[in-house]
Amino acid sequence: MKNHNIYTSPLVERNASKEMSELFGEQRKFSTWRRLWLELAKAEKKLGLKISQAQIGQMAKHLDNINFDKAAEYEKKFRHDVMAHIHTFGDAAPKAAPIIHLGATSCCIGDNADLIIMKNAMQIIAGKLASLIDSLSSFAKKYRSLTTLGFTHFQPAQLTSVGKRATLWCNDFAGDLAEIEYRIENIPFRGVKGTTGTQASFLELFGGNHNKVKQLDNMVAKAFGFENVCPVTGQTYSRKIDSLIISALAQIAQSAHKFCNDIRLLANLKEIEEPFEKSQIGSSAMAYKRNPMRCERATALARFLISLSSSPQMTASEQWLERTLDDSANRRIVIPEAFLAVDGILEILINVSSGLVVYPNVISAHIAAELPFMATENILMAAVKAGGNRQKLHEKIRVHSQAAAEQVKKFGKPNDLIERLKEDSAFAKVDFKKVLKPDDYVGRAPQQVDEFITKIVKPALKKYRGKIHKKTELKV
Repeated sequence: MKNHNIYTSPLVERNASKEMSELFGEQRKFSTWRRLWLELAKAEKKLGLKISQAQIGQMAKHLDNINFDKAAEYEKKFRHDVMAHIHTFGDAAPKAAPIIHLGATSCCIGDNADLIIMKNAMQIIAGKLASLIDSLSSFAKKYRSLTTLGFTHFQPAQLTSVGKRATLWCNDFAGDLAEIEYRIENIPFRGVKGTTGTQASFLELFGGNHNKVKQLDNMVAKAFGFENVCPVTGQTYSRKIDSLIISALAQIAQSAHKFCNDIRLLANLKEIEEPFEKSQIGSSAMAYKRNPMRCERATALARFLISLSSSPQMTASEQWLERTLDDSANRRIVIPEAFLAVDGILEILINVSSGLVVYPNVISAHIAAELPFMATENILMAAVKAGGNRQKLHEKIRVHSQAAAEQVKKFGKPNDLIERLKEDSAFAKVDFKKVLKPDDYVGRAPQQVDEFITKIVKPALKKYRGKIHKKTELKV
């Protein structure tokens, strides 16, 4: 039952998926701690320490059945979460109690667990980025040739295509996916380095055998699928690792914010809208409204995530010598919330991109209103080819353009530039029907869409074949 008297995170309640929320839940965290203790003990046994199979077996039977009430009692007594869970695990596996955490320090468990969970979280994010890229590239392909107004400074510029514009969004996310994949591939395991990173406790356990200490470090790392191990640490792994990972998440937030802002602008122009459900209400007062609330929610979360990225940077810079504890409370908040936020953002974006609504007739009307101005250079060239004087024709176009613009801006009338030029004998030989074909003004936009999908999208999605989610259902 939900307790309505206490605060609960909107990231979990309203945004992030169950999968990501559970990954950062207490059950996953502390069961990962127990798995680390088990793998440490198994490696120590294999390397010759007196640890029995019965002790290993008992630990293995109690990886997930955690008595959280007992752990809370121990933590209240010890004021130390790792020691609380060592004792709780020891109560569940009494034969193993004497060897749980043997030679380790808290960061051998806490830090390594954080790295394992962050790696798993990035794998979830990579899959969702792939789904988003697939959705946007399908949209780009569908509308590769639908001509639309391009905008610079949010002012009408040269024509482009709806599909080409979508490749701009898609390309940002493709870059984000490459960065996340790099982080997954290169995230290191802290390893078992001891209290100040010197491995002194393990060297003592193995009677000064340096090779066994190094083997232990690698064995535990490989048990959790890590090829890279931090070459050196203090008590903690370098907090710059957190900074790099959260920065990669913030990059996704930047891409999301730009994409959603574009959809919000296009919704105002009535050219493209995000999905709007049959019974959805846009405004409590203005019943006609179709607010882009999904994109607005995503931009809100993106802003939050971008702001979070500065915190790990400060934490990394604040660590004194081998470590201080001013990182702990900060990391407990920042790391989970960064992943929950980016997960929520991607859930929204997959939903939006898979249901975008395009209004070609509105797009055509906007082109018709602006194309006369954009076509003036081609009209000028056609008139020159027909025997006209370039400079005199240029001046005539300038005068007619200013007059037509005045009618549009001052009086709200349609753009009548073409009618004015048609009535001017200097342009009598110009084939206006030919020179006013919108598709002639998009350059290589459709071909660029095809090339982008072939060269960027298909290689990026190859490893995710069969794992693409076509649509998500949003939480309230």
